[in-house]
Amino acid sequence: RVLRPLRTITAATRQISEANLHERLELPGPRDELRTLADTIDGLLERLQSAFDAQRRFVANASHELRTPLTAAQALLEMAMSDPNADLDTFRVVCAQVLEESAQQEQLIDALLALAQGQRGIDRREPVDLAALAGDIVTRRELDAAAHGVALDVALDPAVAAGDRRLLERLICNLVDNAIRHNRHGGTVELRIDAAGECSVLSIANTGPVVPAEEVERLLQPFQRMTTARTGSRDGLGLGLSIVAAIAAAHDATLDVHPRDGGGLAIAVRFPPAPDGSREPVPAGEPEPAFA
Repeated sequence: RVLRPLRTITAATRQISEANLHERLELPGPRDELRTLADTIDGLLERLQSAFDAQRRFVANASHELRTPLTAAQALLEMAMSDPNADLDTFRVVCAQVLEESAQQEQLIDALLALAQGQRGIDRREPVDLAALAGDIVTRRELDAAAHGVALDVALDPAVAAGDRRLLERLICNLVDNAIRHNRHGGTVELRIDAAGECSVLSIANTGPVVPAEEVERLLQPFQRMTTARTGSRDGLGLGLSIVAAIAAAHDATLDVHPRDGGGLAIAVRFPPAPDGSREPVPAGEPEPAFA
């Protein structure tokens, strides 16, 4: 009689699979150890269901995003092939448009790979000079910022984070690119890197459009944009902040995102102390392309 609830828990758990993760044990009775065990399993099932639902949404969104440029390229080629009056110039224009669609697809694939790598975590950590890394990135983004009419306000103090240099470069690139793209003409981007005790802190803020507080958590998920437009919109691929969140989590860093009064976002990434502060930071290498 005492073990009967345990047998009930075991039998019910065995019946739950991916197809019916919505089911719960919901064991009745007094709140004893067995009831606590059943509630713990129900909590685990709820987290698993959320993970499976998120994975399904991600696969569906990724399939849509990857299919869109392929469909557009196919339509362009079919239109040119069926045009009896097509000449060399026509085919050159179509080829240029197809190349543009292919480049967009390549950007998406690169971003998906970066997201997957960030979610997988990192195997080897090395001290990385965040200030030097950010300085190189800002230099490469000056022309883009000028084209958008955005001023860069940068203050970089020495700070070292332990992690993967290429992933950290992608994180900073995405933050800077997003801050420039989602801004207003005549706006600013403030980038700060400094040390807070033994931690290193990267903070960035821009003067972009107003972001409702309830939208922040959604924007950290893959394929989420401020607008409803999908592939090809000026808002990017909808992966920039989700990649930042994944890379920050892989480095055990704390990510804080909140809207600014008057518009824009303020983002802070706090990196834990490097396990070996005596080692030299990894020097910057070839620039890593980033797509937000």
